[in-house]
Amino acid sequence: MAARFDTQSPLLTAFGVLIALVAIVGTQFLGWEWGSGQLVPALIGILVAAVAVVVAVRRYAN
Repeated sequence: MAARFDTQSPLLTAFGVLIALVAIVGTQFLGWEWGSGQLVPALIGILVAAVAVVVAVRRYAN
């Protein structure tokens, strides 16, 4: 089964790239460690998980 990328939102793609860049910069230059109890990485993870759930529910509902 071939993947269908024509239905992917450019806004969601940009959001994903932005989050990836924030995570890379945070871990490499700001000393963030995932799972260490720091607030910013935890909030980013919660936000990304919430967006992923909303997107999944909307796609499966259609």
